[in-house]
Amino acid sequence: MDSHGCSNGLREEEIDAVAMAVTAVVVNTMGDKESSSRDMLMRLRQRRALSQSVAEVPNCAATCEAVVQLCAALTSGVFPRQTPRWWIKRRTGGTWEDLRLRDDATDEYFRQKLRMSTAMFNHIVAACAAYMEKKVTHYRMPLPVEQLIAFALYRWASGEMYESGTSAFGIGRATGLQAVRDVTSAMLQAYPDAIKWPMGRRRAQILRAFREKGFPNCFGAIDCTHIYIDKPAAAPSENYYDRKQKFSVQALGSSTSTWDTLRVLHNSQLFRRAESGELFDATPENLPHGVVTRGYMLGDNGYPVACPWIVSPYGGIDQGADEERFDTRQKLARGCVERAFGRLKCMWHLFLRTHKTNLETLPQQCVVVCTLHNILLDAGIDFDENLRWEVDASSVRRRVDLGVVGNGARGRGWCTNVEGELLRDALRDRLALM
Repeated sequence: MDSHGCSNGLREEEIDAVAMAVTAVVVNTMGDKESSSRDMLMRLRQRRALSQSVAEVPNCAATCEAVVQLCAALTSGVFPRQTPRWWIKRRTGGTWEDLRLRDDATDEYFRQKLRMSTAMFNHIVAACAAYMEKKVTHYRMPLPVEQLIAFALYRWASGEMYESGTSAFGIGRATGLQAVRDVTSAMLQAYPDAIKWPMGRRRAQILRAFREKGFPNCFGAIDCTHIYIDKPAAAPSENYYDRKQKFSVQALGSSTSTWDTLRVLHNSQLFRRAESGELFDATPENLPHGVVTRGYMLGDNGYPVACPWIVSPYGGIDQGADEERFDTRQKLARGCVERAFGRLKCMWHLFLRTHKTNLETLPQQCVVVCTLHNILLDAGIDFDENLRWEVDASSVRRRVDLGVVGNGARGRGWCTNVEGELLRDALRDRLALM
């Protein structure tokens, strides 16, 4: 503005500055509310018209008047503010009643409590409903299938005891126990192929991914994890007391590098199928020293080379350059199974914390959460990385202890099988040539 006042009007850059300020006020006031494309286009036109009208104002006084009129329009509701998600978050009391609400907070609540979206939950209910329908009797109506499935998912996700969990869902303890059994059985029937050995295109992608890491014809990685439990009644304590001085059972699982898909092989089914030659049937791969392999898996030093289809690291401290390189690459390649266990146990806290369990149904529940793990991966449900962290008693944020068994043998890996040792040495020398 010049020294003679505002009668000569604003300079062009001053008008542009006022127009930008007005636009910023309008944008921040109207908010970022999600809407249709038509509504969004209408708002963009309104903002453009406002900016144009301010830019066309001839002098300072008119500009000030236009801004005042704009503020009056904003406060009077001509340009409404964004509607808040809630003024007071609606909660009716009880987890199940809160899950039944259908507002813009429902999906977020489902992810927090059940680890999945509302749509994914409805998909699981539709798949399992046929296996859980109860007959209507003269005494009372059966509980809704979705309520029973929601409770089982909540039990696995939160790790809460039955007493508190059933109260939050408005059911009795005995009903909660039976609900978990029924949902477990229904999930196993509804998703029989969610856990299976990779075949076809999927297997080809897995083999290609491990080949790029330096391990041709590798079908995945294998490891064990602890599931901490209270000592079973009337059972010898030494049967469940582990080296971490806790009571636990172990789950054996394998994973692929591409999807981190977890497979729990109950009662060491993997060993029986591998020994019988059912698993590894890839095209023979020629390795150095005349070694030929049709398939194998990667494991840590807890697995002896007595299993010729498990390739473990050399270990030890007196390693040559080739052995050290092999161990480093092998550890990176088998990290997929630890990531898979991490995602699974951090999502389903029942299998992360110590809990009282029925050993007769625990294996089936493990298979079901692995089924859920694979279903959510296939559906593209994002994993919340914050679940990998916890706050300890000293208020220190730390990584969650996943209970992965890890290295079960100290020092250099021991070998009692010539074929297994030759395979490892051949892979070592192949990596040295890469």
